[in-house]
Amino acid sequence: MTKTNQAVQPKDFEAAIQELEQVVTDMESGRLSLEASLAAYKRGMELSAYCQKTLEEAELQVKILEKGQLQGFTAGTEGAAADD
Repeated sequence: MTKTNQAVQPKDFEAAIQELEQVVTDMESGRLSLEASLAAYKRGMELSAYCQKTLEEAELQVKILEKGQLQGFTAGTEGAAADD
């Protein structure tokens, strides 16, 4: 009854999104039993939480880069100066 592979973290964000899309498709089909629907819902919530956390971490990284390394960046290899 318990599926241990359901608790496995996805390998990356894209894999999580793909699996989440499949869960939604399966649930929308109307062919799942009540037990399977509940298991799919649970897995969908796990995947959704994983994706949300991953997006929050990416947003934090972008904010750090914007405040630090990226603010003063100018492309020196383009040959033309920035409009400063």
